[in-house]
Amino acid sequence: MPSSHGLSEQHKQHLNAALQLLRAGRGAEALADAERLAAAAPGVAEVQQFLGICHAQLGNDATAEGAFLQALRLAPGHPQVLANLATLWRRQKRQDEAVALWRRAVAAAPDFAQAWLDLGLTELDMGRVQQALSALRQAVRLQPQSALAWHALGNAQRGVGDLDAAETAFRKAVTVNPGYGSAWMNLGTVQRLLGRPEESLHSFENARRSGLEGPALADATVGALLDTGQAEQSLQQARRLVKDHPDFAPGHVSLAHLLWELAPGDDPLEAFRAAALAQPRHQALQLEYLGFLLKAQRAQTALDHIESGMQHADHPMLIRLQADALEQLGQRERAAVLYERLYRGQDGQEAGFLNAYTRHLLKAGQWDLAARIAHQATQRDARNQEAWANLGTAWRLLDDPREFWLCDYQRHIALLDIETPDGYADTADFLAALRASLDALHTAKREPVQQSLRGGSQTAGNLFGRRDPAIQAARKTLQRTVEGWLATLPADATHPFLRHNTRAIHFSGSWSVKLRSSGRHVNHIHPEGWMSSAFYVALPASVLASDGGATAGHIQFGQPLEILSLNLPARRTIRPEPGKLALFPSYMWHGTVPFVDSEPRITAAFDMLPRA
Repeated sequence: MPSSHGLSEQHKQHLNAALQLLRAGRGAEALADAERLAAAAPGVAEVQQFLGICHAQLGNDATAEGAFLQALRLAPGHPQVLANLATLWRRQKRQDEAVALWRRAVAAAPDFAQAWLDLGLTELDMGRVQQALSALRQAVRLQPQSALAWHALGNAQRGVGDLDAAETAFRKAVTVNPGYGSAWMNLGTVQRLLGRPEESLHSFENARRSGLEGPALADATVGALLDTGQAEQSLQQARRLVKDHPDFAPGHVSLAHLLWELAPGDDPLEAFRAAALAQPRHQALQLEYLGFLLKAQRAQTALDHIESGMQHADHPMLIRLQADALEQLGQRERAAVLYERLYRGQDGQEAGFLNAYTRHLLKAGQWDLAARIAHQATQRDARNQEAWANLGTAWRLLDDPREFWLCDYQRHIALLDIETPDGYADTADFLAALRASLDALHTAKREPVQQSLRGGSQTAGNLFGRRDPAIQAARKTLQRTVEGWLATLPADATHPFLRHNTRAIHFSGSWSVKLRSSGRHVNHIHPEGWMSSAFYVALPASVLASDGGATAGHIQFGQPLEILSLNLPARRTIRPEPGKLALFPSYMWHGTVPFVDSEPRITAAFDMLPRA
């Protein structure tokens, strides 16, 4: 607190007694004493600050603010007063102003641990993760026994994709406070993302033992059970979840996905539909239900649901979904009215919407406008892979040579040999071991609803996090191969792919795909990556034999989404080979040609982000 210089000994005793009343929860009595002290010693900053604290605790925010400001006038720049006013402003959702005060506080008192923590938490709430990281690192340095600080740091590190560091921070939090349920849950979530679902289940159980309950923990457990291969238990848990918490939208999403992949004979939307109809005012539930319908290509059902008089009909996201449904149904003129209406509004400048609007314009033949909107999307989010893909498509339709600057179909695509990992006689020996490991993970009966594959299955969770010897050997040799190729690429600070080439990567996602006869990948891009891949583990005879004019099972580049109906051929087609790795920018359209064979086509794939 500010100095109590100017207070008599008697007043100091009264102030200490009032402080004890406040700590005992007797705020009204403490306030009365504070007001008497303020009348007796109006020029003492400590009294004004205490008066502000009392008013803030009783919810008298305007009066509290006046008292804190008066304390600052009496003790300009005092870090504790700045922090107290910042706390009040944060509670009032005045985060920018609060952050400015906390920054002044830590500048004046660099060892003010609580101010660093509150600054970091606020930056995190605002989505400014890098700024939060800096503040929270100071907080844990100054307060290494603060479980809250470690937990917040873990959340920030997860926010920037540093899952290993996040796991370390969450472990610190539960070491300091073994009963910290939220930290246990977040630790389990990160462990699952790292590909260690068995450990995540253990952490989730510790969260329950710590007293944490609720649908979010149950939903996290559903995913971890699936990743460990306990598909039936995962499905049972998901069914219980939606029964116990019919208003929990993520639970319905999880159940619908599980039923889609594991139980094709069941209606994946039965419980979801019932919940949406029973809770028309539940906005999050309605939006998730409609989004799933569109992913499942049930646009007419989605449109009927929207037009049945549901609540919040003027919500921008609902209008967007209605436009998407109309677009999917080919009702382009009706969709155009809604897209244009959204574009003129405040929500029309978000990159995700601009991408949807660009797709509409490409289908409508408005290629100049599509190029302008796609360019806006890249300006809004320079790492948005779909925005760059759409821009490249518009340039191609306009015969703009910048298509080939963006998508160099020769230099930006590679098909590389890998080194045989240690412990294997040769590449064939390694691929046989890897295939055996991957076969055991392909338990789904059909493809995920929102993925590019058709006629196959995809493994759950983070493939490269699994502690399987063959999978770990693949991860290491593939990373060496990737980084060796990146070292051969030129530097170009103006190029959306090359400018991020640090010649080192970390994996942002990894999985395996098993395509059955007639299976394929529809043309797509990878929105979560910077560079993407396909490593060929096993190929059927029909693919191995294809050559010359035959392209069964080949990977093709440059052909946009089929739903755009642009009738553009692929720019390059590559024949896959077992043990070879294909690499390409994540924004480059790619897909596969169907094949007919009794044997499957098995790949391991991964997305990458640059590593400093």
